[in-house]
Amino acid sequence: MANEISLKYGCNPNQKPSRVFMKDGSELPVQVLNGKPGYINFLDAFNSWQLVRELKQATGLPAAASFKHVSPAGAAVYVPLSDTLKKIYFVDDLELSPIASAYAAARGADRMSSYGDWAALSDVCDRETAALLAREVSDGVIAPGYTEEALAILKTKRKGNYNVVQIDENYTPAPIEHKDVFGITFEQGRNELKIDGDMLNDLPTANKTLTEEAKRDLIVSLITLKYTQSNSVCYVKHGQAIGVGAGQQSRVHCTRLAGNKADNWYLRQSPRVLSLPFKPDIRRPDRDNTIDVYISDDYMDVLADGQWENFFTEKPQPFTREERRAWLDGMTGVALGSDAFFPFGDNIERAHKSGVQFIAQPGGSIRDDNVIEVCDRYGIAMAFTGIRLFHH
Repeated sequence: MANEISLKYGCNPNQKPSRVFMKDGSELPVQVLNGKPGYINFLDAFNSWQLVRELKQATGLPAAASFKHVSPAGAAVYVPLSDTLKKIYFVDDLELSPIASAYAAARGADRMSSYGDWAALSDVCDRETAALLAREVSDGVIAPGYTEEALAILKTKRKGNYNVVQIDENYTPAPIEHKDVFGITFEQGRNELKIDGDMLNDLPTANKTLTEEAKRDLIVSLITLKYTQSNSVCYVKHGQAIGVGAGQQSRVHCTRLAGNKADNWYLRQSPRVLSLPFKPDIRRPDRDNTIDVYISDDYMDVLADGQWENFFTEKPQPFTREERRAWLDGMTGVALGSDAFFPFGDNIERAHKSGVQFIAQPGGSIRDDNVIEVCDRYGIAMAFTGIRLFHH
């Protein structure tokens, strides 16, 4: 391993010189096995690796993440995928190992945002995961190791330039971290907070029942939030993030953004979407984009413009508002985490529309009583963690 890796440029092409290195002169805990990762690639790699490592430690399950611009587009632990999820994630024709299945779920929940992602794996990348990565649009991957067969597959991607990074899974960073902004150095203790089920014991709501699945999903949401640019809110179901709202100035906008993504995830599973008459030569990214338009309110404009002929063999009928709502009413058992307290009950109202039945948030708002009242109205079980999870 080297103690420095030179980069082509920083966040933008005009930001030169650029490198990653160890200030104390020690060796970097990473090796570049293929490609030439850039500045943002490494930011995604190090943030995403921490996320999947903590998910694996907290749950004991293989974990994966799909990162874009230093926030997760998706994250998941291994839970066997249903046939429907395999179909909407475009992996129903693949053999899936546990870590491949986790990545399929991490990438699949929000495929539009995951386009051109950085992938992170808690476990050694195997042939099945490499085969999945090889056919998706992705910038790179970080993992604690790669089988020979997996590495050979990945080296064929992007004309041999796909970024493959291996990290020492035993690497432990210094307890104090530094960051330079405008020539000024910030210093703080690393966020070593351990997130586990013990954080979910304070339930001020009338409903105080958290199933084991709900606890797992709340832990997934909170660990995901720990590495998501704040403000942030995360919806989780079946061990996978189905909606991440990141970097918003208003918490209710986080809740709406993440809720809309969760709704899209569930709408994609509807029989109407599953049976859309796509032309056989339509690429997966074009299908993803077209499905998002189809289930949106803009679809009537697309129909009017005649653009449907570019993608479908016949004109699909749009969802009516009533049909959309009827299908979404079937989404239940969703867990939601927030990186800071909910200041108003409107967040709970919006979360309820996307099937949220379990919530974890720090608490501490002067309007906690109102938030609890809205939860009780819908029978939602809410835990006060007492811990804020801002990430900047």
